[in-house]
Amino acid sequence: MQAAYTDAAGRTATSAATTNLGAGTLTSQTLTAGVYEWGSAVTIPTDLTFSGSATDVWILKVAGTLDMAAAKNVILSGGALPQNIFWQVSGAVTMGAGTHFEGVILGQTGITFGSLASINGRLLSQTAVVLDTTTVTVP
Repeated sequence: MQAAYTDAAGRTATSAATTNLGAGTLTSQTLTAGVYEWGSAVTIPTDLTFSGSATDVWILKVAGTLDMAAAKNVILSGGALPQNIFWQVSGAVTMGAGTHFEGVILGQTGITFGSLASINGRLLSQTAVVLDTTTVTVP
């Protein structure tokens, strides 16, 4: 986990368009493959879509916290796979109740999933993972 976290942290954003996208608020975004970087917290108040092929890779570097609103979804399209989406987060990760998430979370601090949330991916934390009737499916 530490090696993957450090590797992701050392990656450079793909372009200016993938740096501080949405000023940290990802509202109805569709993300294509690449390295995304935020110098602050990231909030996901609506559904978020990853669009790409089965060989595309996404690395999302978050310097602050990562929060997703309740009953929202991360959606994969075009053949995108959850095992190719890496969330490198230095702050706490909090997913609201009833959310559906996709990807591998590499958390420096705690990861908390609300009641009846689900994830296709992995939850790797340097401190703690807290689940409340959460379904975890490892791809």
